[in-house]
Amino acid sequence: MMETPLLLTSFLKRAEKYFPEKLIISRTSAETIHRIPYKDYVKRTRKLADALTKLGMKRGTKVGSFAWNHHRHLEAYFAVPCTGAILHMINIRLSPEHIIYVINHAEDEILLIDGDLFPLFEKAIPFLKTVKHIIVMQDNKEVPKSSFPNVYSYEQLLEEARDDFKFPEDLDENLPAGMCYTSATTGMPKGVVYSHRGLVLHSLALGLADSMGLREKDIIMPVVPMFHVNAWGMPFAAVNYGSTQVLPGPMFNAPLLLDLIEQEKVTVTAGVPTIWLGVAQEQEKNPRDLSSLRAVVCGGSASPKGLIKTFEEKFNVPFIVGYGMTETTPIVSLSNYTSAIEEWTPEEKLDTRATQGLPVPLLNTEVVNENGEVPWDGKTMGELRIQGPWIADEYYKDERTAEAFRDGWLYTGDIAVVTPEGYIKITDRTKDLIKSGGEWISSVDLENALMTHEAVFEAAVIAIPHEKWQERPLACVVLKEGKDVTKDELLAFLEGQFAKWWLPDDVVFLNEIPKTSVGKFLKAKLREDLKDYKVNV
Repeated sequence: MMETPLLLTSFLKRAEKYFPEKLIISRTSAETIHRIPYKDYVKRTRKLADALTKLGMKRGTKVGSFAWNHHRHLEAYFAVPCTGAILHMINIRLSPEHIIYVINHAEDEILLIDGDLFPLFEKAIPFLKTVKHIIVMQDNKEVPKSSFPNVYSYEQLLEEARDDFKFPEDLDENLPAGMCYTSATTGMPKGVVYSHRGLVLHSLALGLADSMGLREKDIIMPVVPMFHVNAWGMPFAAVNYGSTQVLPGPMFNAPLLLDLIEQEKVTVTAGVPTIWLGVAQEQEKNPRDLSSLRAVVCGGSASPKGLIKTFEEKFNVPFIVGYGMTETTPIVSLSNYTSAIEEWTPEEKLDTRATQGLPVPLLNTEVVNENGEVPWDGKTMGELRIQGPWIADEYYKDERTAEAFRDGWLYTGDIAVVTPEGYIKITDRTKDLIKSGGEWISSVDLENALMTHEAVFEAAVIAIPHEKWQERPLACVVLKEGKDVTKDELLAFLEGQFAKWWLPDDVVFLNEIPKTSVGKFLKAKLREDLKDYKVNV
């Protein structure tokens, strides 16, 4: 059969040929929303490729982006890899130390930086070892004052560039196309490289009906940042399928997201649980028309059942839980129902929806412990491992590769069980698992249960040292505005749901729970803050 390479250039050609008038709706400031048809988007992408080539970008060159979700970032998503270079999407929420580390470790030569982020970024410039050029992305052509010699205006460069730039046709599908670094909770972030082949196959998987089912008629809004695991691959897939894209831009909030959903008739959106908790609160206070939505996809950490129930029963919006990692490009599984589950009771269906779901086609997953692969009983815990065509097989120039990649598998560090139907249910991270008296306790299950209480906004459960039992669970709870509940009431609420020895020894009420750069609960910080905590009996 024909050996046709799987390349991102084919996505651009398809969008330009078949969907020239479909729109990219891009918010770049509080006052500005651009409505750019794909035919103009592809021209701008060619111009960017031409401009970057003139600055010295060639095959293998690392180009870093430090930007929000908008059309210029989307132009870089294709202009860089389609010339054979590598786009390094830098997490803007990393600490300054980590930002400097990842740019130097990746050896970025050109940086694309949003204008509103440039003042924040400028402090890092003296510590960068390989950067030769900085391009500022904003609506005007102003160039901020800087001690760095080569700073350019994005729009000025595009104005001077050619829109008939020819992308090379001899690229290898295994060529690196992009890279992201993990949002490390300990140690320095780890780099993951994505190939053209992996991104193309991942994009096709997102279009499967039993995955996200992305298609031409969709209007998608990735709330998950484009600097974090390719915005879960949605921008790549949308260009291929000709989907309308709504990119929410900088400094968005729950009211803005709801306004965009209502005004632009968004059909699919995706983000982490902390985003949807805020959106749910705002929707209950100031309802918008959400009738266009056919799916909210949620990942990054476990989704509370109460949140799922609110979207599905109060808002009548399907709420799909997904699972993935930086190392997995990232989609691994989604909690879509099989035909058999459609016949289950609402409570049984909710239990399934709250799992991390069934693996998507082409991936192989196993949950293993010291006895081998665990039985599908929904109870026996082990570590989740994954292999497949868009799963990484190493970290970029990092000796920690040996810890995670063994025998052809990615060992995720996630502790999970498998339901009788084959659905993956994450119960903890290996480092967050609570071991009390030789038995494992799932902090995730306790957190989900606590967050179904009507007074609880967020909850994180951590292990605290115990003289007799080695470790015991401690619940850290943030209440909803205007709500009140006592420790005893919360423990009584949990009593009917868990064995007595699973119940937290105490409840700490906090104003907020510390989070990672991508919105996950930062339990390492909680453990450090509460390491000397004495149980209040």
